[in-house]
Amino acid sequence: MSNKAINNAEMKFLKGIGHRLNPVVMVGGHGVTDNVIEEINRALDDHELIKVKIPAGSKDERDAVNQAISEATGSTIITSIGRIVLLLRHNPDANPKLSNLARFGG
Repeated sequence: MSNKAINNAEMKFLKGIGHRLNPVVMVGGHGVTDNVIEEINRALDDHELIKVKIPAGSKDERDAVNQAISEATGSTIITSIGRIVLLLRHNPDANPKLSNLARFGG
């Protein structure tokens, strides 16, 4: 699966894995800081597919935060529901014991 072109079957598969996950990073009131990006990068390196909880706000504000995180981390937004965003960034050297794709993907 490539980060650039995810077809409907892959999207459904990833959302299914994401449904079982809890958020691993929570963006606080200070927004998308360097420390938050560093934590998200670390989580993506380890887990490849993660949930992030973002601050409350309008849909446009949440979408802007999601886009900023995606661009800063080089990750793909799989889905965004309310204050939760599901992000994907493949890591060819991921630890199979930590990677959510390896653990839940089969």
